[in-house]
Amino acid sequence: MDFVQRLETLEQRLAFTGAEVLAAQTESREQLRQRIETTQSEIERSAIESQQHADEVRAGGGSVWAQMKADAAAMRADVRATFEERTQNMDAQAATAEADWAEAGAQDALDYAEWAAYNAELAMLDAINARSYAQELGGGQELTRTTR
Repeated sequence: MDFVQRLETLEQRLAFTGAEVLAAQTESREQLRQRIETTQSEIERSAIESQQHADEVRAGGGSVWAQMKADAAAMRADVRATFEERTQNMDAQAATAEADWAEAGAQDALDYAEWAAYNAELAMLDAINARSYAQELGGGQELTRTTR
């Protein structure tokens, strides 16, 4: 896989996410519900792909990163359940407490994403180093590409 291409795809995803969040700030609750459902569908699709890859990796005795992604996808269920509960009638105090909790969860998710970005950088540098070493020993492929 070409790391630069994957990073460019990630940059596009982050730009899209930023635009989605910006647009969501002015939408009605029904529009937000639709946006959340669409995002949850995308997460579910990604989780299925991650789980399939994690299963393949485990069978080959490989990376824990795919399993971490699959485990993180389980958080989706918690978010969905909380969203469903939030649609029930609440008083203003309970709604404020729920909003505070949701904002803290979003901050935690962003912190995790930042941590994951640093770890992805380290993993890519390690992969490039491993490929370079393999080339020094007379084997391997070009430096900017690696296989899954």
